[in-house]
Order: sequence, then C-alpha cells, then structure tokens
Amino acid sequence: MANEKIGLGGGCHWCTEAVFEAVKGVTQTKQGFIASEGDAANFSEAVIVVFNPEQVSLEKLIEIHLATHKSTVRHSFRKKYRSAIYYYNKEQQVISTEHIKELQQYQRDAIITQVLPFNKFKASRVSIQNYYRKNPEAPFCSRYILPKLHIVNKNFKEVLRSDSKLQ
Repeated sequence: MANEKIGLGGGCHWCTEAVFEAVKGVTQTKQGFIASEGDAANFSEAVIVVFNPEQVSLEKLIEIHLATHKSTVRHSFRKKYRSAIYYYNKEQQVISTEHIKELQQYQRDAIITQVLPFNKFKASRVSIQNYYRKNPEAPFCSRYILPKLHIVNKNFKEVLRSDSKLQ
C-alpha cells in the first residue's frame, strides 16, 4: 500500500511537527502553512504528515492530533492556529468526520476541529523546520513541545517510534 498524506493544524507547527515525527509509520512531516477554501482560505500554521497506513491508521493520527492541541478551545489565535484536518480525498473526509463524531462522546466539551479540503501549502523557512530536532534544549521546546510528546508517550505508546528519545 502506498503512503498517504494528511494535513493537520491546531497549534504551533513546531509542536505538531515534533509530535508526528515521534510516530512510527510517519515517513515525513512538512512544516508550514495550509490554506483551504471559503472562510478557511487564509494560511494557518500546520503540517503535512506523510504516513504508511499499514503502520499507523488515519484514525490513530486523528486521535493523537486531537490529544496534543487544544481541540476544544476557541481561543483568540484560531486564525493563526486553526484546529483542522485537511483531507486530500473523499475517503479521508469521511473517515475524519466520522472519527471526530465517535471521539466526541468521550469529550465533555465540543471538539472544534474542522475537516477541510486541502488547497495550498507554503513551507516554513528552512531555519525553523525540524525545530525540535535542532533545538531540543530550547526553552520553547521544554515548555510547549515536551508536554505534547509526553502525552504521546503516555497515551499512544504503541505507535511511538522505537528510536524516539521518549522510549
């Protein structure tokens, strides 16, 4: 089975990139900005996650995504940090929409993550790509990225890469 890709946005793209780089089955992350259509046509921080669906399912990626950003909070930075899953085909749209509905029953607050068509991508400047890998000791990483990686380690250990520093 060929690799697939999905766009994920919600918080800082440095954080999202680091989270999905720790997941086995993810073969590449592309950090940057994604635009959809209509009200979501403006660019918002996000990553493209390229993954092997035989190693990690889209549903599992969605669960990790919702658990590692504020997927139930309508804060003032939502234009910059849109909570979204950007699909590339109809099957991904259906799976994403249905899985969010299924996961909603376990949440007290409404999941605000939108399921949107992927339209455009603009990569981050090279100097900030792979931020966590290049700067694991940086204060930003300790404060924002490590807590998200600990969530993956605690709740999704079965899909954590064996070469992850969290193992």
